[in-house]
Amino acid sequence: MKVISIKQPWASLIVHGYKPYEYRSWKTLYRGELLIHASKTYNKQDVLKFNHLGIDFPTGCIIGKVMLEDCIKVSPEFKKNNQLIYGLTKDYEGYAWVLTNPLFLDKIYLKGRLNLWDYDLK
Repeated sequence: MKVISIKQPWASLIVHGYKPYEYRSWKTLYRGELLIHASKTYNKQDVLKFNHLGIDFPTGCIIGKVMLEDCIKVSPEFKKNNQLIYGLTKDYEGYAWVLTNPLFLDKIYLKGRLNLWDYDLK
């Protein structure tokens, strides 16, 4: 199964359904199930901003999966229609990966990688 490593708090926000888009500078043609790996590195200040949600922000492990439905080129129209979820990336011109059906999984501790990578989820 395909996996993507994402820094916290963004990985947990995706798995818990708070973040329906993942922003990347590159597009992907892949569609389907995607495991979410929480990177070991994270920004402590960003994590503190979301403590009020009462969710866990583990690092260095696969924490859940989503369905990667689409990959949209970020346009001025996209930004206008998604102001609430766009956050600090307002000047971003890359791609928004459309993520649906978030599901939290038992943690699987392993080292992450760049780009999409494969893991055999048994």
